[in-house]
Amino acid sequence: MTEVLDVVDGKSGRLVLRRAGEDYEVIENGVFLMDTRNGESERLLVSVAADLVPGRARLLIGGLGVGYSLRAALDHPGVGDIVVVEREPAVIAWNRDGPLRDVHGDALADERVTVVQADLLHWLRTTGERFDALCLDIDNGPEWTVTKGNAKLYQESGLDLAAARLRPGGVLAVWSAEAAPAFTRRLRARFGQVQVIEVPVPQEEPDVLWFARA
Repeated sequence: MTEVLDVVDGKSGRLVLRRAGEDYEVIENGVFLMDTRNGESERLLVSVAADLVPGRARLLIGGLGVGYSLRAALDHPGVGDIVVVEREPAVIAWNRDGPLRDVHGDALADERVTVVQADLLHWLRTTGERFDALCLDIDNGPEWTVTKGNAKLYQESGLDLAAARLRPGGVLAVWSAEAAPAFTRRLRARFGQVQVIEVPVPQEEPDVLWFARA
């Protein structure tokens, strides 16, 4: 049985938070966006990126989601300060004071976490901040974007923008619900080292993670 908990008009259309049994789901404009059923690949996105960076890494997490990536970052011994950029105020509210808070153990209350409510592409263009790792999970993948404008992030200009926000030796990590061979080729053309990890998902295509270093 599915129960609708909240419906809001977000930055990109109508957002719905609903509960299905013990799990929560977020739907945007009628399209499934995220849920709390597993989260293995979202956690790996951060933990592998942090493993690749020596010392106490400063992380950017693009897309708060249901908080799995943030929780993994806080639990990793190699992570220091974390900036989370999330476009939708409702997603932040659901994680900070709503039902999703218990999913990640109130991760937003940790003093190492700074939440920025902004469009990620715009923020990357205007900020002067730099990070040891950028962990991006704002779409269902490079070829399955939530909004049309997000596609620029996965093109050559977007990769240049992300690289400019990395410290020397930094890592760009990207999450996807499906393979994207053209994106893999663009990454390898822009960065010197690219690792691709497939994470099995029951009865679906594997999630795919990319880790690129200059």
